[in-house]
Amino acid sequence: MLTVSEFCERYRICRRTFYRLLANGDGPRVVKVGKRSTRISEAAAAEWLTARESTPAACL
Repeated sequence: MLTVSEFCERYRICRRTFYRLLANGDGPRVVKVGKRSTRISEAAAAEWLTARESTPAACL
């Protein structure tokens, strides 16, 4: 499971962009751990990346 920071570092996006993607429904599936922790599974990260790669750049 990746932390938000690890996910952002791996995919070279800032935390603000990550949370904006989540708010717009375009982020990866996340798992809430406790009240304050958010994690992203390796599978969810891979699915998110695959979906982003198959979307034309003009639509992002």
